[in-house]
Amino acid sequence: MSAELEDIHEECGIFGVWGHPDAARLTYFGLHALQHRGQEGAGIVSNDGGHLIGHRGLGLLTQVFHDEKDIEKLRGDRAIGHVRYATAGSGGLDNIQPFVFRFHDGDMALCHNGNLTNCQSLRRALEDDGAIFHSNSDTEVLMHLIRRSVRGTFVDKLKEALNTVHGGFAYLIMTEHEMVGALDPNGFRPLSLGRMKNGAYVLASETCALDVVGAELVRNIRPGEIVIVNDDGYRVVQYTGLTQLSICSMEFIYFARPDSDIYGVNVHTARKRMGARLAQEAPADADMVIGVPNSSLSAASGYAETIGLPNEMGLIKNQYIARTFIQPTQELREQGVRMKLSAVRSVVKGKRVVVLDDSIVRGTTSKYIVSLLREAGAAEVHMRISSPPLKYPCFYGIDISTTKELIAAKKSVDEIRDYIGADSLAFLSLDGLIESIGLNADAPYGGLCVAYFNGDYPTTLDDYEPAFLASLTEEDRQRLPRFARDVSEYNGNEYQVTTDFE
Repeated sequence: MSAELEDIHEECGIFGVWGHPDAARLTYFGLHALQHRGQEGAGIVSNDGGHLIGHRGLGLLTQVFHDEKDIEKLRGDRAIGHVRYATAGSGGLDNIQPFVFRFHDGDMALCHNGNLTNCQSLRRALEDDGAIFHSNSDTEVLMHLIRRSVRGTFVDKLKEALNTVHGGFAYLIMTEHEMVGALDPNGFRPLSLGRMKNGAYVLASETCALDVVGAELVRNIRPGEIVIVNDDGYRVVQYTGLTQLSICSMEFIYFARPDSDIYGVNVHTARKRMGARLAQEAPADADMVIGVPNSSLSAASGYAETIGLPNEMGLIKNQYIARTFIQPTQELREQGVRMKLSAVRSVVKGKRVVVLDDSIVRGTTSKYIVSLLREAGAAEVHMRISSPPLKYPCFYGIDISTTKELIAAKKSVDEIRDYIGADSLAFLSLDGLIESIGLNADAPYGGLCVAYFNGDYPTTLDDYEPAFLASLTEEDRQRLPRFARDVSEYNGNEYQVTTDFE
């Protein structure tokens, strides 16, 4: 993927199946399709007649499940699984999901995609009330809330817990008798329900995982919904009416696989439209268009078709370079980029090239790409970015927690152009992004969360709000009335462990 060659990371992917005789193996294949969403760890929990059996570990899926016995021991016709990239909670086996909980009245397993904005406050309150946590992941908070609820049924307990946590979440829960999925009131993360030919039901973060296992899409899980799957089929219940679709725009820009559909919009098609719109907004006098592999190739195709230039393969990504987790110096970071990306000298030499990328985070990779192409003999290098400038942090499950490393938060477009050494630089407009994706939902920004670009967050920021307020400029405060108050006026951390969901 591109996005400054993985400077941004998404938290995880989830997959579950109910009613297939080889459930664990099917879950493995589903998670393999979602490997791009998390590469630090993986796990699968199967359900064998009500007994939950788990296997998890650090590394890629193939490293965690490196022996046939790892799958064979996961018996049963029901399973859930998870691939992880850490945003909340540190690395280490304790934070690898799904988590398994053994209770006197039955086992449960839980995994989560997203980030809770009020996790710290809830965790403090729960610990003060005697709760013992086994990880420092925000995922575990939900199970403590469920178990502390005095509601009569599991679904009612879950409803209460879901109304207590805030932020972005797609949960997948396995009980002895049911598989349950739940989505936050804004639907920041995608979650889809599919059905296989044998009648088995599948829940997955992306539809590409449904395709891999031969499942047909039944429906997208909507904001504020719980889907309950058991031997009788599935049913959907609403746990809150206070919903507003705000799906993460980065799913379309970068994270999701191009063969996935999100709320009926194909990701490749959306990216191609972004490139086409960018060609209209910021044409370049050049000889060819090249995309930064892999997630920018669709946008490059749209840009080239619209502007009437050949779409060439001028950059090659080495698909077999392992991710580098230890990068203590800038020199090593740049070396990691050099290992991942090469220029095709015979294609770009003497040519004026337009380079399509999906985002600029720190600017380090963009600077290197421009330098790489110039070293290969490119006469001119024009950078075009198929999203608006990234200026604000994300609090819903993407690894952009502060503004200090976002170059667009500190520099103008011209200053960024000078820093990366390009002949010209242009970003897609916010309206261009929204219209290109084309969700057209009856919600602000057409149903997208675009807070990374304009600071307009669709929810309160809870524990993160004081630090965010402190980072705002006076101009931001004037433009964002909700954040106009002074930091000293903020009176956060006032959360109840339980709330009424009626």
